[in-house]
Amino acid sequence: MNHTMLTDFYELTMANGYFREGIGDKIAYFDMFFRKVPDMGGFAIMAGVEQLIEYMNNLKFSDDDIAYLRSKGIFDEAFLDYLKNFKFECDVWAIPEGTPIFPNEPIVTVRGPLLQAQFLETMVLLTVNHQSLIATKSNRIVRAAAGRPVMEFGSRRAQGYDGAIYGARAAYIGGVCGTACTISDQMFSVPALGTMAHSWVQSFDSEYEAFAAYAKCYPDNCVLLIDTYNVLKSGLPNAIRVFNDVLKPLGITNCGIRIDSGDITYLTRKCRKALDEAGWQSAKIVISNSLDEYIIGDILRQGACIDSFGVGERLITSRSEPVFGGVYKLVAVEENDEIVPKIKISENVSKITTPYFKTPYRLFSKETGMAIADVLTTYDETIDDSGKYEIFDPGNTWKRKTLTDFEVRPLQVRLFDKGRCVYESPSLEEIKNYCKKEVETIWDEVKRFENPHEYYVDMSQKLWDIRYKLLAGYNA
Repeated sequence: MNHTMLTDFYELTMANGYFREGIGDKIAYFDMFFRKVPDMGGFAIMAGVEQLIEYMNNLKFSDDDIAYLRSKGIFDEAFLDYLKNFKFECDVWAIPEGTPIFPNEPIVTVRGPLLQAQFLETMVLLTVNHQSLIATKSNRIVRAAAGRPVMEFGSRRAQGYDGAIYGARAAYIGGVCGTACTISDQMFSVPALGTMAHSWVQSFDSEYEAFAAYAKCYPDNCVLLIDTYNVLKSGLPNAIRVFNDVLKPLGITNCGIRIDSGDITYLTRKCRKALDEAGWQSAKIVISNSLDEYIIGDILRQGACIDSFGVGERLITSRSEPVFGGVYKLVAVEENDEIVPKIKISENVSKITTPYFKTPYRLFSKETGMAIADVLTTYDETIDDSGKYEIFDPGNTWKRKTLTDFEVRPLQVRLFDKGRCVYESPSLEEIKNYCKKEVETIWDEVKRFENPHEYYVDMSQKLWDIRYKLLAGYNA
């Protein structure tokens, strides 16, 4: 589907205005960044780049689009002719999917004709905000599970079709092992997983018959839902009976039970004891029922016996904080072949932007391999990691640290060169593995759910001077 017209209407009215004023071709620079991590976390996860590329590769206005815009009666015919013959000409950079990201650093940068770069705003934000939100929430839940597999079960509670489909994709990047959303497996190869619903059990004359029928259908993937009636009095005994009657004669020991209600800690401990005593030490216990990272962490600390989790609505909607507050701001324009910085000033200090065309870098300790800090520089600066380098807190410039024995890596990759795609997206499996590896470079103090250590995003002295000069000029 072509999503060209999925845009805020003011992008079109501004585009028409830029065209009329003769500044539509002025080269402009826009940054997408976010101001705070969801759930008061220490970092977020970048996601949605592949879909961003698809959108930009398919930018075009159909005859129906032009007819609709003409019907509004406010757009110049010359502007509509421009749209009819639209050719994407922007340069685009982005931080790769799966990378840990931090507030106030450019995660997407767009350079190109002002009219075009402005027009991209809505879809850049929509795409990256949603998937980064779900990837971030998923990663928190996966980390809380402490090595136990987490399955995404949220399709039926997602906010619309795309919320379910692309949410499952983002959740996989964040670390889940699979999804209940079949189409996400078909489209993105996110492994489709599932067991049974309570209706399966209710459809048979007895719980035992329901379990036996399922075991015969799927002997190699037999996970029985045991809370339709009573977990300990009927569900568990019937499951063990079916394991003995159906699976044991086949030599199958790979099986399990799922609990979707009740006191999870108490029930799983009782079930584990009963399964072990019945000789089914290999049987797994799967838990679902409105889980999130906090509930998972609590029940594991209480001694719950759980092998894997199915997490639904609180993951796919990021219920605790359902908005990833990314913004898209003009940071520079070109005049007479020079880059002129632009800044947005606000009474709210956190909303003051960082101007200019920038390059974000990540600095790593050579000794530990762990991330030290991110540094924003002007586009024409490089960071020499062969000697010493001083970093400082842009908000509290007296906080300074001299680094040695470090290595530096630019964070962004180039997606488009003058409208031509020059980046090949990795497979989703590669992105997931990359994400896991990159998260391991973040200190545990930053990964805390409560009061995480603040990871620093610093500026080069040159960039800080540009920002300060603009601020001082506007306050003079």
